[in-house]
Amino acid sequence: MTTPELALTARLNTSAADARRGVVRLHPEALAALGLREWDGIAVIGARRTAAVVALAPAGTPTGTALLDDVTLSNAGIKEDARVVVSPVTVYGARSATLSGSTLAMRSISETTLRQALLGKVLTVGDTVSLLPRDLGPGVSTVAATQSLSRTFGVAWTSELLTVAAVDPQGPVSVQPNSAVGWDGSATATAPATTPAPVASGTTGAVPSPDEQSPPRPEPVAVHDLVGVATQAARLGEWLKLALDEPALLHTLGASAHLGVLVTGPAGVGKATLARSVLAGRNVIELDGPAVGALESAARLQRVTGAVTRIRHDRGVLLVTDLDALLPGEPEPVSALILDELRRAVDTPGVAFVATTAHPDALDDRARGQDVCDRELTIPLPDGATRRGLLELMLRRVPTDTLDLTEIASRAPGFVAADLAALVREAAIRAASRASAEGSEPRLEQSDLLGALDVIRPLSRSGTEELAVGSVTLDDVGDMVETKQALTEAVLWPLQHPDSFARLGVDPPRGVLLYGPPGCGKTFLVRALASSGQLSVHAVKGAELMDKWVGSSEKAVRELFQRARDSAPSMIFLDEVDALAPRRGQSSDSGVTDRVVASLLTELDGVEPLRDVVVVGATNRPDLIDPALLRPGRLEKLVFVPPPDADARREILRTAGRSVPLAEDVDLAALADDLDGYSAADCSALLREAALAAMRRDVDAADVTAADVATARESVRPSLDPAQVAHLQEYADRRS
Repeated sequence: MTTPELALTARLNTSAADARRGVVRLHPEALAALGLREWDGIAVIGARRTAAVVALAPAGTPTGTALLDDVTLSNAGIKEDARVVVSPVTVYGARSATLSGSTLAMRSISETTLRQALLGKVLTVGDTVSLLPRDLGPGVSTVAATQSLSRTFGVAWTSELLTVAAVDPQGPVSVQPNSAVGWDGSATATAPATTPAPVASGTTGAVPSPDEQSPPRPEPVAVHDLVGVATQAARLGEWLKLALDEPALLHTLGASAHLGVLVTGPAGVGKATLARSVLAGRNVIELDGPAVGALESAARLQRVTGAVTRIRHDRGVLLVTDLDALLPGEPEPVSALILDELRRAVDTPGVAFVATTAHPDALDDRARGQDVCDRELTIPLPDGATRRGLLELMLRRVPTDTLDLTEIASRAPGFVAADLAALVREAAIRAASRASAEGSEPRLEQSDLLGALDVIRPLSRSGTEELAVGSVTLDDVGDMVETKQALTEAVLWPLQHPDSFARLGVDPPRGVLLYGPPGCGKTFLVRALASSGQLSVHAVKGAELMDKWVGSSEKAVRELFQRARDSAPSMIFLDEVDALAPRRGQSSDSGVTDRVVASLLTELDGVEPLRDVVVVGATNRPDLIDPALLRPGRLEKLVFVPPPDADARREILRTAGRSVPLAEDVDLAALADDLDGYSAADCSALLREAALAAMRRDVDAADVTAADVATARESVRPSLDPAQVAHLQEYADRRS
């Protein structure tokens, strides 16, 4: 019998009671059509296949809508308003389930508490699951789980996300009171290998807790397998050799064998991996900064003291990962005592100290003193060649078709090693899902990696606003030949041909200002520019960097430029830059605006150079911008985006109408000639309104006719202000 399925529109469930709990809510008619009861299991198929628990949607929810929480949306590989297929699925009781999470979670949360938090949830290998208990449905009690999580993990348990590493039996399973639930790498009990019967998703219970075990540390990567950091690895190895193996050489030359190294770099770039690889074969005692830093002050000091005592006795290397979590920038009373212990370790002959941090600015300044970490080693963000090398390393034992890893690497700006590992894992899940559905041999294809690129978000862009780039390139932009050429020379050439600028002995332009009337395509040009150069884009709109607190706005500017450096090659897009950087001395906001302008000037042309970062501003009032921002070395290249002429309007209509079924009586060339005064946005809006007019005429209309276009023109009027256009044209003539 064929399994029923429905294609629905996925919407984000904003109910706090359902947040991250793996519950899909459907209209009663949809439940009836699928033959499901509330709290049954349901398959959710988007870019990926996942499973969840189904429940009734609130009154007023449209029949064709499925309400999913953000975690379930992510597991299905879709975004809000995308189409998703749902169907019934058989969910078995889990004999065992293995999960992975942050180091702090794996060390703090017992397997009993983990089981209690996951009771009744449906798990699929590769999915993400939260610790928020499924406290909905029949017979579910979560008091014990929430109390235990709060006591052992603190408030962070509500935002912790875990990954399902393995389940037994295969396929979607529901966590039951007798399920063996554990952390990846720890010993878990296994039940007799009998075929379990399907269970209801709401069954609950508890069993005695097994002994807690800390997850083993990952095996170190061989030094010769480290990609893109050979120089850093060699330098760290040389320092360790001199300090630990040949201290007499240093003493002969009048230097001490003291060695404290701080390894810095963006999150996920491989700092700890580098350290563990170079330290392989030596006696190493490792402390996890976040795990130790989460303890009470006395316990924290005790853990550090114990590690220092052992390493001083046995000799070797004390490794602390994420040191900023142990010694934060705002010192605590116990910080001085911890620093004293680290100094004791570093001063001991035969002992070295190595620490890592992704946030050196958030680290206690005393830890970077000569008596603790006297040397720093920086791991940069991987470039395109390094990303390709990392992908080759990760896929060397994977059955694949012919892959173009250069294309994947070029489309992953800002990706660090951890992001690429997540990318490969997501691609593997897609390939495994296809092999399972087709009954074929598992094999990774180019389409799996390209699809994974749409799902995986790099760590360097976490928590930042980004411009939706899409697949539109400069070649798709209608007309604007001179404007596109100017942007190519000012933005793409410095990133694609730096050797040419070096050979000719000139510095490339630092920034570009796009100016022109509203609606003429400035933001669209930036999207196309970013897509053409495969750049990550950090967008700031208007005055959103402004903050009433002293120093906050300047800090926001510094962080914006630092994120751009960390995700290079990248572009900073300052939309409505006239509101962000107006002429100084004319505001009455206690000097906030003036300080933001000064911060922008410093970042653009300061001591720390901008490498592989281009700044693009956009405005329709260039005369209001502080003149210092427009001098050479800053936003030195001014590019006028004029209102479209007849030829440009024709190209805009042709591009905007690619996806619109136009009837034969619609003459775009004649229409373009008749749209004098219309901006690019007006032209696109006209076709959109014409499509709506066709729907009003007949909701099942197959095409858009000339009559529909004529109807749309009655409501879509030209928005260009002739006086403003003339003013901007005069400004452009003066600049040229």
